[in-house]
Amino acid sequence: MTLYVNLAELLGARIEQGLYRPGDRLPSVRALSLEHGVSLSTVQQAYRHLEDQGLATPKPKSGYFVPQARQQPALPMVSRAAQRPVDISQWDQVLELISRPPGGDVLQLGRGMPDISSPTLKPLLRTLSRMSRRQEVKELSYGSLYGDPGLRAQLSRLMLDSGCQIAIEEIVTTTGCHEALSVAIRAVCEPGDIVAVDSPSFHGVMQALKGYGMKALELPTDPLTGISLEALELALEQWPIKAIQLTPNCNNPLGYIMPEANKRALLALAQRYDVAIIEDDVYGELAYSYPRPRSIKSFDEDGRVLFCSSFSKTLAPGLRAGWIAPGRYLQQVLHLKYMSTGMAAQLPQLALAEYIASGHYEPHLRRMRSQYMRNRDCMIDWVSRYFPAGTRVSRPQGGFMLWLELPKGFDSQRLNRVLQPYNIQIAPGSIFSAAGKYRNCLRINYAGQPTPALEQSIRQVGECVAALLAEQQLVHNSAEVAVTP
Repeated sequence: MTLYVNLAELLGARIEQGLYRPGDRLPSVRALSLEHGVSLSTVQQAYRHLEDQGLATPKPKSGYFVPQARQQPALPMVSRAAQRPVDISQWDQVLELISRPPGGDVLQLGRGMPDISSPTLKPLLRTLSRMSRRQEVKELSYGSLYGDPGLRAQLSRLMLDSGCQIAIEEIVTTTGCHEALSVAIRAVCEPGDIVAVDSPSFHGVMQALKGYGMKALELPTDPLTGISLEALELALEQWPIKAIQLTPNCNNPLGYIMPEANKRALLALAQRYDVAIIEDDVYGELAYSYPRPRSIKSFDEDGRVLFCSSFSKTLAPGLRAGWIAPGRYLQQVLHLKYMSTGMAAQLPQLALAEYIASGHYEPHLRRMRSQYMRNRDCMIDWVSRYFPAGTRVSRPQGGFMLWLELPKGFDSQRLNRVLQPYNIQIAPGSIFSAAGKYRNCLRINYAGQPTPALEQSIRQVGECVAALLAEQQLVHNSAEVAVTP
């Protein structure tokens, strides 16, 4: 770890411990340089690092200060899922969200796109370009059904950060995390089976269950800690659940990180009732805390956890490079992969293996975590400023998604239609539920750099929300007048 990071962490710890209060002036660059025996440039780098984390604010000719504490909007309510198996709907709304390619004139606040403009991606682009020019047969041939061994070796090493010791023979590459989740679901379930899910939940999983003729049982979910273990235990007692599917680290769309004690308790329940756990860790590397949180897979001793992830959120979705560590279900996963996509594309795997081995991946992750945390604070500030009072906002602990909850009766699908003339698209909350719940909620992406144009777009969304709520209240008042004797 570099000197400036060490110094930044020391100052950050002092701020977190309350030694410096909001509004306090932090030690000068020269004072810290003398105190710790480091150069002025090292101290300046440390302060820039604290700025990136939102822990220090510069004031011209005055130095650095601890930011004033802002009043945070209320968190979304704990979800009240039906806790019974249901068939999945909402395909039309999902198709509307994903059918339009990124870019163009429409600001797609609803898409799960990372920021792909970072300069830390340039070494990967150069590697892809060089490999495509050198015209070796290896890049154009079939690879192993397991995937490129070089990339799997790097994945085995990367998974140590989440507490997993997984041999390369236990890892299978896939065409993105979506395929990993798809083969995981089919490896443990059959048509008609019941899968317990967090709620709200990733719409891709919902549609996979729908396509395979399975039912989802949505569980009440806390926006800070995740699914209710009490509700899960009750559901396991009441229904023949085959698998539990969830995103415990940097959840999509709520952004929570499940506490480690809850992960252990969840695994204990799965063992007691003999069900599989399908763990989506696609955002896990983007946790704002260090070290990153452990996965449920890291506690797994009997191979019942199928760990799924990809580089679609940490690097770029166009790579279509994911993986699965399926534990005891390895043979089923290999068979299902062979029946669907067969071998994954060689070129992205080879380029990724070299990019990671060359030491470029970790600096990229550090940059994106810092950027996304800074963007989160900015987006929450904008929502607090421009959305109607009473808007509830998630407090993501990683990733780049914000979940907003508006008053009951609000229709986020209608909001999308109202936003069309402004070329803005959000993700309506109903697509994150098997039964079409959360119509009064929406998800927005804060991966991109916070520009004045983006701020104006958020302001426009807030104004449209306010107009729809005012119209809703007017209709409600008119209805009350109509029934008054």
